Amino acid sequence: MREVLPQLLEWWDRGDPVGMGTVVATFRSAPRPPGASMLVGPGGEAVGSVSGGCVEGAVYELAQETVDSGRARLQRYGISDDDAFEVGLTCGGILDVFVEKVDRQSFPELGDIAADIEAGRPVAVATVVEHPDPEVLGARVVLRPDDASGPPPRGFSARMVDAIRDDALGLLANGRNETLTYGPDGERRGEGMRVFVWGFAPRPRMLVFGAIDFAAAVARIGNFLGYHVTVCDARPVFATHSRFPHADEVVNEWPHRYLAAEQEAGRIDRRTVICVLTHDPKFDVPLLEVALRLPEVAYVGAMGSRRTHDDRLDRLVEAGLSEAELARLRSPIGLDLGARTPEETAVSVAAEIIAGQWGGSGEPLATRAGRIHG
Repeated sequence: MREVLPQLLEWWDRGDPVGMGTVVATFRSAPRPPGASMLVGPGGEAVGSVSGGCVEGAVYELAQETVDSGRARLQRYGISDDDAFEVGLTCGGILDVFVEKVDRQSFPELGDIAADIEAGRPVAVATVVEHPDPEVLGARVVLRPDDASGPPPRGFSARMVDAIRDDALGLLANGRNETLTYGPDGERRGEGMRVFVWGFAPRPRMLVFGAIDFAAAVARIGNFLGYHVTVCDARPVFATHSRFPHADEVVNEWPHRYLAAEQEAGRIDRRTVICVLTHDPKFDVPLLEVALRLPEVAYVGAMGSRRTHDDRLDRLVEAGLSEAELARLRSPIGLDLGARTPEETAVSVAAEIIAGQWGGSGEPLATRAGRIHG
């Protein structure tokens, strides 16, 4: 929903009913992840995508029917011999799409949710997408980490909310969207109720240390990938906003001090990626001492030649880092793409981050067998 939220909010503000289809579960090589949404506006406009074009036509028609009837639907799309090129997924994947009518009456919480997302405040939205009681289908509860529990919203029992709250806030902490399964009244080991959780966490952070030309390219691709990008360097003449227009913030501070302060303030989490581009021991050794001892980060990479890497490792061993801590370091940074320019190097860094996030091998797909997406 995040990518279509501005248009959805515009129609919602005007009081126009909108049909919204959302991917709530995927199997095999489905082209879009859970949370991808498509809108059908009041004038028949289509915004967003649930499958990259494979089943959009079928979802479009179903969304129009849902607006007219007001009844939400859960629809599964997969490949079939008869209609693979009409409404099926030619990639061989399967996806579940939940289609609902959205307006001020059916989704009164949308304005507050949009304000939370805009302000970077974490918020989770849990929607019942399957239930034996049709009156419960489409019921939703909005959850925030610090909210006190109150009376359950329409369609939910206290037991249902208690079960969903713990799981949803766990997904929110990781910025994940997922469909959860319970018994009809929230029984943890039961079946019959499926709840889709949107976890609208603040953007994950990319910390780029070293205000060099390669850092500008890494900041640009980090911004493109959806990270909140910070460039940090102790030299104010180099660390300027004019040199790093794609960074969300530029900080003049010694890198190790800044990183330690961010950790102390609770602004580093398991989604954070750290790119050390200084390749100067007076900066990167104390910085990596801090970075490699952080309890949870997604990625720590450091730029430098093989010789620089070996020298850096010796210095880190002298500083007392363990083998397990050193094993977290990706150095020299990036995948072997034969990169030469800052822009090409940024692509190789981004590729390594993505491969680490999803468990990719970094090998050409043409040389591998099996599914493209796990």
